[in-house]
Amino acid sequence: MAVATASVTDICAGAKRASRELGMLGSGVKDAALRGIADALVTRAPEIIEANQLDREAAREAGLSAALLDRLTLDETRVHAMAQGARKVASLPDPVGEVIDGFRLPNGLDVRKLRVPLGVIAVVYEARPNVTIDAAALCLKSGNAVILRGSSSASHSNAVLAAVASQAAVEAGLPQGSLSLVAGGGREELAELATQNGVIDLIIPRGGEGLKAALKGVATVPVIFAASGNCHVYVDASADLAAAQEIVVNAKVQRPGVCNAAETLLVHERVAAVFLPRVLHALNDAGVVIHADQRTRDLVADLQVRHATEEDWDTEYLALEIAVRVVDSVDEAVAHINRHGSGHSEAIVTADTGAAHQFQLAVDAACVYVNASTRFTDGGEFGMGAEIGISTQKLHARGPIGLRELCTTKYLVEGTGHIRP
Repeated sequence: MAVATASVTDICAGAKRASRELGMLGSGVKDAALRGIADALVTRAPEIIEANQLDREAAREAGLSAALLDRLTLDETRVHAMAQGARKVASLPDPVGEVIDGFRLPNGLDVRKLRVPLGVIAVVYEARPNVTIDAAALCLKSGNAVILRGSSSASHSNAVLAAVASQAAVEAGLPQGSLSLVAGGGREELAELATQNGVIDLIIPRGGEGLKAALKGVATVPVIFAASGNCHVYVDASADLAAAQEIVVNAKVQRPGVCNAAETLLVHERVAAVFLPRVLHALNDAGVVIHADQRTRDLVADLQVRHATEEDWDTEYLALEIAVRVVDSVDEAVAHINRHGSGHSEAIVTADTGAAHQFQLAVDAACVYVNASTRFTDGGEFGMGAEIGISTQKLHARGPIGLRELCTTKYLVEGTGHIRP
């Protein structure tokens, strides 16, 4: 495995060489490598947790929030969950070689459209060390070499995880360079990675708007942004209010530091007087800081509620904070979401099928929910085993980035001496 001792250029060149062999390996070898990675994670869990403790201590000293500390933390349960994720990816159908389409032209040429690996994928991510294994498993299974670059806040954790995974993969028969970690450099290193034209086939940043902006300014290789999640829950006039409260609290509180947590609550004015005092007291009891418009504040005068500014509507808190607004219609809710949302995950709670259908069609997002929490936007929950991130773009991949999203296509054309007249 390459870690800091080799240059970015050398690491990328090694990954390119490995990708040519990886793309031709059978499913059995790749699956054995993923199972080997899973076994190694479990065996070396104490070593992984010890390294993670160093990162957590540094994070506490740096004053990271509780939500960010939660994203950073690895314990035995989470290490075992990473291992289980790798095993799940191993058990999934191999997308490489899948025939998407096939037909015979009038001239007798046989045409097949197949899924094939992209080649070399770089994944740049912040805070969450579990991405090291999720990204490695998905890239390797889909026949791609992977170059990982985590954040400095998880440097010890990422180094151990990448070393464990790389060693297990090579021992199972994958070529050297299949999995590499770039670490130790600053923005210059990121820029060098993002400009490896002809070597890196795709770079996927998984993090906040700062990382997205940094890559937008320098990247010359293709990018799929697994970016921020300014997600909304809209409670319609016809909603089952008991179910709505459970959905809102789950979407905000269950794990507030992740991209599919709800950041804004919109409530129809016809149910606001009944619903908002109930749900906001529940959120307050859970420790949630509430930012609200004046109509909402008038309904909960007994609670300490901050005045919501325009900035709040655009904020991904990633913490126990939420913005709240009363709206007059489904149309107004949709307009608010399309103006302020990040295209990630949006939910409506309603018993009106017409309102649900309108919301589904009009909201511009990768995942749109009816009567369910936004917390389900996740590769594991969607049966993908894991994900590299949630794409909020519209080209090639949108939503959870799993095995098929890490492939491109190739046409295989067979003839019998055909020439074009």
